[in-house]
Amino acid sequence: MRLVTKSICGAVLILAAGGASAQTSVTLYGVVDVFGQFLYNGSGTKGGPGTAYVPGSHSYSERSGGQTGSMFGLKGSEDLGGGLKAIFDLENGFNTNNGTYFADSTALFYRQSWVGLKHDNWGQLTFGRQYQPSFIAIYPTDPFRANEILSPISAVDLAGARDRATLATQSVSGRTSNSIVFQSPDWRGLRFYGMYAFPSTVTQPVPMTSGNMLDLAATYSGYGLFLGLGYQFQHAGQESASLGAYPAGTPLAGQPLPASTFSLVSTAHYSAAIAYRIGIVNLQFNYSYNSPSDPPRGASVTAPGVGTLAPLAALVHPYSIIEAGATIQATPVDTIEFAGVYRNVRGVDDNTPGFEIGAEHYLSKRTSLYLRAGYLKNNGIANVSWPGITAADGSKQVLAVLGMTHRF
Repeated sequence: MRLVTKSICGAVLILAAGGASAQTSVTLYGVVDVFGQFLYNGSGTKGGPGTAYVPGSHSYSERSGGQTGSMFGLKGSEDLGGGLKAIFDLENGFNTNNGTYFADSTALFYRQSWVGLKHDNWGQLTFGRQYQPSFIAIYPTDPFRANEILSPISAVDLAGARDRATLATQSVSGRTSNSIVFQSPDWRGLRFYGMYAFPSTVTQPVPMTSGNMLDLAATYSGYGLFLGLGYQFQHAGQESASLGAYPAGTPLAGQPLPASTFSLVSTAHYSAAIAYRIGIVNLQFNYSYNSPSDPPRGASVTAPGVGTLAPLAALVHPYSIIEAGATIQATPVDTIEFAGVYRNVRGVDDNTPGFEIGAEHYLSKRTSLYLRAGYLKNNGIANVSWPGITAADGSKQVLAVLGMTHRF
């Protein structure tokens, strides 16, 4: 750990020294966020082979990143002359409560890692791990800013990676590695984005290989109005996951089945978003539809030592997500947020309505306290919950949170 600390400090000093001679600006920034959580995880069933009743439970825990993900980053630019700059951003994610990496222990800069060129008149072109244009088009219309831990829209979006009916339908993850992104200059509030990404493989949080991806978006911001449109197409990929448990009456009854490796079908994503500010109230709405391609005829999912579990088609269904809410600036230091969400999987009994309310009080420009309370009701085989929490099929989730955020 001492070696890592010295390396990071050395990198900062080197960048700062370079800035003195090459008109380079480098900024160290970050967020430290921690919260206490109460969760009621309702009863339901454990889907797939070996389906069984799962009793409800409640728990208390300390977690990280409920208001804003805990992180630190280095960003900077170098003036190359003629309106052209070299720019970069390296952004790490971590868990304040235990000091570990966030989401992927193999990725030093999980959140962002890119470098590129920016011109005052022609926009910017960047390369690396970056936010997807479709995410940028929706982000301002979520009252909880698409937070990866407590935002309800993150809960229903990331459910695509664990809901049995949509396991092979790809979801919008928010960030993409091996990508090239063009961002236009601001034309009277109008901005365009385009991304192309090459295949990438990760082992955490879920072993997965993604195919090539195209993502296009446009946003408008002005006169209290925000509009966003996005289109994303993901080519076929591959994922590994356990799809159930050994059935009753077998020596390993109730134990997870060996991980199955199955195809992720090509998926098109369409999104639209709008927000409008009236005085102290910002009204917000977004909608997305995820349309998978038909799986190969006769394709099935197998588990090592077990055999065929299900046709691949059982894991492929289109689904939609809708969110409506508002952010209220009650006082100069107090903000109130609320949102309702609904995830609906087509062609199967699988849907989840939910809502969340929150409040934030600023103790200073950098430090704030926040509250969250939320409810999700899974119907049919739906198993949506807030990220990092495992829910049974058909269960309900009740969440209450008190947290603190400090920005630097």
